[in-house]
Amino acid sequence: MSSEIAIKVEGLSKCYQIYEKPIDRLKQLVLPRALSFIGVEGNQYFREFWALKDISFEIKKGETVGIVGRNGSGKSTLLQIICGTLNPSQGRIYANGRVAALLELGSGFNPEFTGRENIYMSGAILGLTKEEIDSRLDDIAAFADIGEFIEQPVKTYSSGMYVRLAFAVIAHVDAEILVIDEALAVGDAIFTQKCMRFLRKFKESGTLIFVSHDMGSVLNLCERAIWLNGGKLWQLGKAKEITEAYLQYTLQEAYGQDIQLQKLESAKIVPSDITADDYSSSYDTDSVPCLDYGSQMRVNDNLSEANGWKTGAGEILSVSLGPLIPKGNEIFAGGEMVRMVIRAIVYQDIDRPIIGFLVRDRLGQVLFGENTSSFTDLNPLSVVAGSTIESEYIFRLPMLPNGHYSVMASLADGDLYNNVQHHWLHNALILNVSSSKVRWGLVGVHFENIQLKEVV
Repeated sequence: MSSEIAIKVEGLSKCYQIYEKPIDRLKQLVLPRALSFIGVEGNQYFREFWALKDISFEIKKGETVGIVGRNGSGKSTLLQIICGTLNPSQGRIYANGRVAALLELGSGFNPEFTGRENIYMSGAILGLTKEEIDSRLDDIAAFADIGEFIEQPVKTYSSGMYVRLAFAVIAHVDAEILVIDEALAVGDAIFTQKCMRFLRKFKESGTLIFVSHDMGSVLNLCERAIWLNGGKLWQLGKAKEITEAYLQYTLQEAYGQDIQLQKLESAKIVPSDITADDYSSSYDTDSVPCLDYGSQMRVNDNLSEANGWKTGAGEILSVSLGPLIPKGNEIFAGGEMVRMVIRAIVYQDIDRPIIGFLVRDRLGQVLFGENTSSFTDLNPLSVVAGSTIESEYIFRLPMLPNGHYSVMASLADGDLYNNVQHHWLHNALILNVSSSKVRWGLVGVHFENIQLKEVV
């Protein structure tokens, strides 16, 4: 295996024998062997369940790879095989480096041992000597920050305390490959942020395999992603592409086969004829300053190339974004007031239409968004087939770092908590930001005043 490869999986499969009744297990153990002595082939008293089937992939050193999939898709089984706690039925796996894992809650620690005793046990399993654990014990305890509970049996811990201790251990064993399986979902916000800081630092030199149902975390941490479905490797590719495809699939499962996952044909899209001058505004634009934070933003209409899905009940016709006060050019600044208009047509009666949008960065992380549901609850709009509807949003655009951003638009029916998506468009608009002074964080904010002075 190449020295550049951290994990190599070849034809990996895992099969479990499922018995309907306890007596069937005894029959399977005894009868086939007994019958083989007289040359008779015995019956099979179990059915096979393949948790994994013919999985193959490679992960290079220094890569961060996310694994996504619904519950029961084989994610945890795959990670257990990678970590060596479960043997495959078929295939081979190679791990080039020390592997440390934070698997599903409840694994790895002896519940009767204290936190301190479990630290020594886990460290020894991961290859550390007692002297090495002694030298790191204070750092582990400080990272876990569970106080005197470190001297109590783990069975008395809350789920959050358990994760604190488990993560603290794997963070101090000099692992070259780190495996995280959804366990951070039970931690409090402060500790989760501490863990995320560690993981970002670890990415600089180590290999990370990260499993989560939180697509934002996968996008934030991972360059590539693996999508498992029914024990099979469904897709492997860039994290942004895989998470978008997985989202489409889960929505199709929720709403049924009416949602067609497809590349939308540009011929079916009505060209946008919306401009900022078409709409009058009751806002006092004289009091709205242009908050130029040094950034320049250009909006490109990408509707004809947008990917998405639809049910056929309606369609987004156009999406536009521009300054609230028209300036006669396509460039405007972050921090100023803007108007977004989304127009759609419905092909069947819709009781409570909702139009919304999300703004995402280049990794697909959602920065902000809004929809019409909260603002129409008291006076819902019902439309009949053939109607054209339009939503307008006036807001102050956040100041964004340099880079490319996209606007997702959607048409739905229902309310905020129970709705059916009829049309979902990725990348309806592309925002290109340059010359920005924003250097930290995902977005910037406007400061009314900043001073530096000597205090006497």
